[in-house]
Amino acid sequence: MDLEAEDTTLLHEGSTNNAMPASATNSTGKSELRSRLESFLNKNMKIQMSDGRTLIGAFLCTDKDCNVILGNCQEYIQPADTAEEPRTLGLAMVPGHHIVSVHIDMHE
Repeated sequence: MDLEAEDTTLLHEGSTNNAMPASATNSTGKSELRSRLESFLNKNMKIQMSDGRTLIGAFLCTDKDCNVILGNCQEYIQPADTAEEPRTLGLAMVPGHHIVSVHIDMHE
């Protein structure tokens, strides 16, 4: 699957693409980071894991430990851009400490 993606490390502790204070709020009273995270909901997300696997699915939620829930998730043992047939996982919880990188398809 080819994802034109925005590379983001927003889900990882202590690092964001644009270093804004977590206390910054927008006109709706939500923090800028929370608003940005909410904009990722239901977007396709590609997660590279520490064991070399790649998971691609719809971003559904995260928690304070940076765990991620993906819907309609597919697992690739080799890089996702190869001709490998993916394994369908459906709903998957990805432990935050196994996430190496996150890419989000913002062109949906």
